[in-house]
Amino acid sequence: MTIRLYDTSARQIRDFVPLAAGCVSIYLCGATVQAAPHIGHIRSGLNFDIMRRWFAYRGYDVTFVRNVTDIDDKIIKKSAEQNRPWWSIAYENERAFNTGYDVLGCLPAGYEPRATGHVPEMIEMMRGLIERGHAYEAEGNVYFDVRSYDGYLQLSNQDLDDLRQPSGEGETGKRDPRDFAMWKAVKPGEPSWETPWGRGRPGWHLECSAMAHKYLGRAFDIHGGGIDLIFPHHENEIAQSKAFGDDFATYWLHNAWVTLSGEKMSKSLGNSVLVSEMVKKWRPIVLRYYLGTPHYRSMIEYSDDALREADSAFARIEGFVQRVIEKAGGVVEPSAEVPLAFAEAMDDDMGVPQALAIVHTTVRQGNSALAADDKEAAVARLAEVRAMLGVLGLDPLDEQWATGEGDRGEDLHGAVDTLVRLVLEQREAARSRKDWATADAIRDQLQQSGLVIEDSPSGPRWTLGPR
Repeated sequence: MTIRLYDTSARQIRDFVPLAAGCVSIYLCGATVQAAPHIGHIRSGLNFDIMRRWFAYRGYDVTFVRNVTDIDDKIIKKSAEQNRPWWSIAYENERAFNTGYDVLGCLPAGYEPRATGHVPEMIEMMRGLIERGHAYEAEGNVYFDVRSYDGYLQLSNQDLDDLRQPSGEGETGKRDPRDFAMWKAVKPGEPSWETPWGRGRPGWHLECSAMAHKYLGRAFDIHGGGIDLIFPHHENEIAQSKAFGDDFATYWLHNAWVTLSGEKMSKSLGNSVLVSEMVKKWRPIVLRYYLGTPHYRSMIEYSDDALREADSAFARIEGFVQRVIEKAGGVVEPSAEVPLAFAEAMDDDMGVPQALAIVHTTVRQGNSALAADDKEAAVARLAEVRAMLGVLGLDPLDEQWATGEGDRGEDLHGAVDTLVRLVLEQREAARSRKDWATADAIRDQLQQSGLVIEDSPSGPRWTLGPR
């Protein structure tokens, strides 16, 4: 039962060996809250939510930290464009991100620190780096001297002589253009905090180093984030933290993008698909299935057709679940353990696609048992399916999804169910008097309304059809 993970820093899959037996500590780079989240943003949260669930299933005590970057250049730019306080924009979008995580079934982070709440820790880290000769003050800015740290660029596998370090406005006084800003001198109209080197605000990279140190200590197991963060963000985090004296992360895991027309989904490209809009078109559990079931290191090309396929695939699972419950006459509890093949797939670098194939195979076996009127086998398969879906956060009988749409959603379902059953009673009356034309017309009208009618030994039942 050894979990194996692809470590970006090693460029290979490695056995996971925790720093503390039975425990796993994870730091995930969270949201920069300059705007509401699109599905590309939320994918990272979903991937690491599944990873965290699997560690918990394997018996680990999980410490999960996901930060909030609530001050940076993008937020300040939005503040100027919208003539709104920076903190108002940050808090509004932080809430939008949390709503997105919640609606798609992500477990709450153990700690979710904001950058602006950790300026004292940032000052302490800068002071230590300056004392050790790894950082310097210039014109109110504090820079990290990249040549002072021998391991710089090992994560991204670059050559320092070829490096073109991104640089922001006002970053003056650098000894080397490749040095990066840890602290930025105050500018008119911008937020600022007092430091021994003058007023200013933190650089993005320093924020995460300080918060990881605060909540996970000098060493922790896993640092995660999107592949776009490998350089410069994660590379600069490593330099700061290790030069400060921390061992920092043992494993580096990166999820791939959601793309649209072959390009990374981003607000700057104008091709964002906001979570708040997507959940109006698709059920949240279907959106989770779509975003969470490809391998975390594989790109997802967004399209309506792909979402329709996900909707249909998940509907097949839901249909099986409902049929067995009807057959069993009550809820079937999940089995204590997932099937061995599912566990092997998950242990192998979180192989969700292979694990999902086991889910669908088990569903097919369960449907065959139903067709053979083998209630015991069907119930056993459903128990396995629920256990597997629970790990993936996709169990349709879980309280998250049973109540996720609130009382209004439950009331609406009840009202629709009552109306459809009245129509089905009319169809059954037509069938009993052998008025097949009327019975077929009623069925066709229901199907045109987006409902699927299935005749079963216990009577007709309805489900929502694929979009």
